[in-house]
Amino acid sequence: MLGFERWRALAARWPLLHQLRHGTDGTGWDVASAHTRALKSRLADTGMRTARTVCPYCAVGCGQIAYARGNQLLAIEGDPASPISAGHLCPKGSASHELMTHSGRLTQVRYRAPRARAWQTLPLETALAMVAERVWESRARTFAMVDSNGLPLRRTTAIAHLGGATLDIEENYLLKKLFTCGLGMVAISNQAQI
Repeated sequence: MLGFERWRALAARWPLLHQLRHGTDGTGWDVASAHTRALKSRLADTGMRTARTVCPYCAVGCGQIAYARGNQLLAIEGDPASPISAGHLCPKGSASHELMTHSGRLTQVRYRAPRARAWQTLPLETALAMVAERVWESRARTFAMVDSNGLPLRRTTAIAHLGGATLDIEENYLLKKLFTCGLGMVAISNQAQI
């Protein structure tokens, strides 16, 4: 049988009795056990670096916090300070860590030539040069200075651009200027509209 003092000490930790004695709702930190109050985040390491980022999956722009030690990404979780998501992530956003760390993630440029059966690995510089060459060739081949009435067009309809959801308004503005004024593209959109 428990002694009265031991019983009283045990009962004082019960949320219902605390609620009745102190008029609280019995759910806050005031009724948490000593064990619960002593718990610390597994990411509360002093050698940890954090970076605020945005989820790459859709146009919502949920805030994320990435945790790393050295060059190793340890975790990605929702950012409670984000006015968009308030720390919540959908299942795809919650899987962002795996997107970056999965063993099957491609980390090199893969290219399959027309009518080829096998993929080959290319250096990034080579792949970027191939893309730039093809964009410029398409522009040069299809660029229209004037329409059939002699009115100025200065455009190409052979190239399109679809922006990503993680681009901010300033980046989209610069892309719009580059592709419209620099290349004469008219088919420019952003994933946020899809």
